[in-house]
Amino acid sequence: MKKLTGTILASMLALALVFSLAACSGGRTQTSETPAGVADSKAESTADSTTPVESAGADGFEANATIGVSLPWLGTQNWQEAADMFKEQLEAAGFEVLIQAADNKVPQQQSQIESMIENGAKVIVVGPIDGSQLGTVLEKAKDAGIYVIGYDRLLENTTGVDGVVQFGSIETGRLQGQALLEGLAEVKGAGPYNIELFGGGPADPNAPSFFEGAMEVLQPKIDDGTLVVVSGQIDFTQCATLDWDNAKAQSRMDSILSGFYSDKEIHGVLSPNDGIARAIITASENAGQDIPVVSGLDAENESVEWVWSGRQYSTVAKPTDTLVAKTVEIIKSLQSGNGMPPTDVLKNNGKIDVNIYELPPVIVTKDNAKEVFANDPARMELLK
Repeated sequence: MKKLTGTILASMLALALVFSLAACSGGRTQTSETPAGVADSKAESTADSTTPVESAGADGFEANATIGVSLPWLGTQNWQEAADMFKEQLEAAGFEVLIQAADNKVPQQQSQIESMIENGAKVIVVGPIDGSQLGTVLEKAKDAGIYVIGYDRLLENTTGVDGVVQFGSIETGRLQGQALLEGLAEVKGAGPYNIELFGGGPADPNAPSFFEGAMEVLQPKIDDGTLVVVSGQIDFTQCATLDWDNAKAQSRMDSILSGFYSDKEIHGVLSPNDGIARAIITASENAGQDIPVVSGLDAENESVEWVWSGRQYSTVAKPTDTLVAKTVEIIKSLQSGNGMPPTDVLKNNGKIDVNIYELPPVIVTKDNAKEVFANDPARMELLK
């Protein structure tokens, strides 16, 4: 666990550094030059990328302006927390707040963003259902002088985005892969280990990045025989879980176990989030298997309890309050006329290089849960 403890300390230092940024750049203009220090492998700009032109609103806007927040749905703890925290923090800052969730339906989200434009929003925060399906309405917002901030997920194939606030998606995957390896050694003894791989929803641009980061860690161990993917399903397209649907993940796990593990033990599973992790564990128990080592993401309350009790080996914390606070910090900068704060991370979205405000995720296991959640009274209550 020394590696995980080192990761935690590094993540906390990086998080402190993120919030120390005070300098600001003017307007909505981006440069086409990619600065040094780009974090993820996907952050490299393409040669034919374009940059957004400067739009109205660079001089700031009224302190009680309307801020729109468009979320994909409220069906998981992290999205419900986001809705509650945006309302609390934006209202405390003096803004009028319009928050809507789209029940994971793209046309509904498009319509809701249209409504925010018509209601005079000065900034629209968008957690997209499908980051590639909102280009037209986001460009309409841009033409109206509205700032658009992506929340948690990249807004793709559009010039109508000023920046994205998210946790490092490649790094999240690396942490999941490393935790799986360390959990296998700790819980299951010596290898080789039989494992299976699960990915998130293919419409979410973070999902393939999580998988990519995890496979950076796991693929060498698959190649040398330490890890054996018994089903042979190792491509993201084979492992993805449509709509991040827990029931679909459990059905796939049921099929894998009945088809490939009738006479074998499954030792570990790469899971892209906590809901899917719990579905995997439930399917394994239903099949009469010992609980495999399973990764997760989001530090949902039920999975925090499962990590503490030893049922789920790990999760990754992406504190919603931190993500919301960073977004609100940017909105305040825009309102005061200081524009988008500087960042040294860009990611090409298919049309332009987008400013990425990237926060560090933190791995959570039973060994470090109290340390990670020391300042989170609600989750500390779960660790009893």
